[in-house]
Amino acid sequence: MGRWLIEWAIILVLVVGSTFILRMFVIQTFSIPSGSMLPTLHLGDRIIVNKLSYDFHGVHRGDIVVFKRPPLEAQNYADLVKRVVGLPGETISTVNGNVYINGKMLSVPWLPTGPQSYTGPLPSSAHQQFNMPGPVKIPKGSYYVMGDNRTDSEDSRFFGPIPESLIVGRAVAVVWPVGRLKGL
Repeated sequence: MGRWLIEWAIILVLVVGSTFILRMFVIQTFSIPSGSMLPTLHLGDRIIVNKLSYDFHGVHRGDIVVFKRPPLEAQNYADLVKRVVGLPGETISTVNGNVYINGKMLSVPWLPTGPQSYTGPLPSSAHQQFNMPGPVKIPKGSYYVMGDNRTDSEDSRFFGPIPESLIVGRAVAVVWPVGRLKGL
């Protein structure tokens, strides 16, 4: 009886320890707290985030990333989810609702057509320097992120480019609800 109890205790410790290590360093689930990523991600979706992804390759335009709340963000969420639109050293601007990178219109196949895809200044943004009244130069080591629901997303137009150090990882899949199961 004593040996059986010790074996189960060891197994339990190994399972809890492995789970902790996986969650801390490899993968983690996050819940979507707002509609800023509609229609790609819905309010309440649970996503899996690969925390090791950027240890093996750089951040790519179009990646959906989870990142720690930047200093200028006033939301009560500890982590935010947005799409990478601009890369370090690039100049980003908007003209007639379209995003331009270094003067060339950005192809955005992930966005639906329609008014919610319009990319322009956010109404009453407290930080006009990022709200693209003109071009914004993205600093080295930083990324410009936007929600897919461009008309209802506090993103880099509000809080500016995010430093790479704030990025937690790359969203790879929606895992809940089961009916929305898909890769990202």
